[in-house]
Amino acid sequence: MADLSGKKVVMIIASRNFRDEEFQEPYNLLKESGAEVTVASSSLETAHGMLGATAKPDILIGDINVADYDAVIFVGGSGSSEYFDDPTAHKIAQEAASSGKVLCAICIAPSTLANAGVLKGKKATAFASEAGNLRAKGANYTGAGVEIDGNIITADGPGSAAQFAKAIADALAAK
Repeated sequence: MADLSGKKVVMIIASRNFRDEEFQEPYNLLKESGAEVTVASSSLETAHGMLGATAKPDILIGDINVADYDAVIFVGGSGSSEYFDDPTAHKIAQEAASSGKVLCAICIAPSTLANAGVLKGKKATAFASEAGNLRAKGANYTGAGVEIDGNIITADGPGSAAQFAKAIADALAAK
């Protein structure tokens, strides 16, 4: 397991209906590896996962300063569609991409990255329902479980959450 001491990560979850495994797998692996993980959402109320997990956000999405983090992760689940057209989420994705941060999204959340314009010309994957949107926004949709293109890591859903978590940890360890 990589030593991620000193690395800072922000995980952006939906206020309702984030996908449990897509949050818990990366969160647990990153914490166990020594990273400092901040949870952000559109509300500071306890967020509820689709399968019953809960998470208490530390900060509001609008309070994220991308420069403070080594990685930004958009967690999936049906609720993550709240960020698809959110200007704040788009600005975060754009800043992370332009400053070389590790930028990650899983399940339907890669559509937030696509809508922000950061997947144009990049290999990316997502839950199959989002394939058309990723292609329409210029991404090279691959349909893989996990796709890595430079500093951008995308994954297709809960079945790939553990592999997604490992890819994030590896990317952070290499920085």
